Amino acid sequence: MKAIFLTGGKQYYVSEGDEIYVEKLDAEIGKTVDFDQVLCVGDKTGTPYVKGAKVTCEVLKQGKQKKIKVFKYINKNNKHTHTQGHRQPYTKLKVTKIVG
Repeated sequence: MKAIFLTGGKQYYVSEGDEIYVEKLDAEIGKTVDFDQVLCVGDKTGTPYVKGAKVTCEVLKQGKQKKIKVFKYINKNNKHTHTQGHRQPYTKLKVTKIVG
């Protein structure tokens, strides 16, 4: 069974057994997390969410992605350059159950 659910302002299309990376959640490794903002389960859709639908996931890992460099530059002006790095935190989940 496949489902589309919403977390962290993004939509994820998953099926049971999938491993996905989502925006950081406040959950410990090994615990389960339930998502009730399900937009679609199989062929059932809701407005805006499917009533009684739930996606259950297990937390596998908490971490940070690779560092990206942000470089700001103003043309023809040597005084305005700025370099900054950023690492986005994430949570790795494994989809264990989809109820719809």
